[in-house]
Amino acid sequence: MKTKRKLWLTIGIVIFLAFTISYIAWANKALQINTYKIESHKIAQESIKIAHISDLHNNEIGNANKKLISTLESTSPDIIAITGDLIDSRNTDSDIALDFIKKASEIAPCYYSNGNHEARVQNEYTTLKEKMVTLGVTVLENTAINIELNGNNINIIGVNDPDFYTEQADIIIDKNIKGIKTGGEYTVLLSHRPELFDVYIDNDIDLVLSGHAHGGQFRLPYIGGLFAPHQGILPKYDSGLYSKNNTNMIVSRGIGNSLFPFRFNNKPEIILVELVSKK
Repeated sequence: MKTKRKLWLTIGIVIFLAFTISYIAWANKALQINTYKIESHKIAQESIKIAHISDLHNNEIGNANKKLISTLESTSPDIIAITGDLIDSRNTDSDIALDFIKKASEIAPCYYSNGNHEARVQNEYTTLKEKMVTLGVTVLENTAINIELNGNNINIIGVNDPDFYTEQADIIIDKNIKGIKTGGEYTVLLSHRPELFDVYIDNDIDLVLSGHAHGGQFRLPYIGGLFAPHQGILPKYDSGLYSKNNTNMIVSRGIGNSLFPFRFNNKPEIILVELVSKK
């Protein structure tokens, strides 16, 4: 009897492990679209659709990112915002990133700000940036651009990741935003770091698009993410919409992985933001 019990226990464990591994492998490629509707008096009657991509980390969803690109195209965005870590500093295969950028820029105008992984490999990043510019991407490095979209004047700001500097993160980001922000228009900030939400609030940013947290990597029901870089255990800003005063911040769970090779209960995502007029 004991031998049979051990056999069935072993079979049960093997089945459980096989199922768990299969589920994790599937879920890490099970791309989602998550939509957020943001209202503002600064937006005219015609709305704006922004697709947000973050933390590709050289990942591919579908052969040559075919599934990622087709899903992105299905959102029919007016613009695409990319908030850093296109490449991974541990594996700087820029060909995957550039192939994605080329295809994405054929869908809609792309606006890009960098992340900490670009900061770690600045020589490779310089080459990547030059190639992105030739593909028509607007690279925002502590710069802003005003654009007209559907009768709306939008001020898009992009700031360098703090890893490009030696100063304290909140000080340098605050200084950079103040140096380029203009007033009046609806302001969209592309900034890789969600943990600096208080800085964005203090600068009265309308909408912040961020990433970096990877959704907390391992997500548990009713708890959320377990760990995020620069936030530690049980991160406060790991995924979704955060609002305070006049500022909304949307944190993407991202597409790929970095130090941890997989994520759990934490599917990769494309964010679709719909900016609409507040009635």
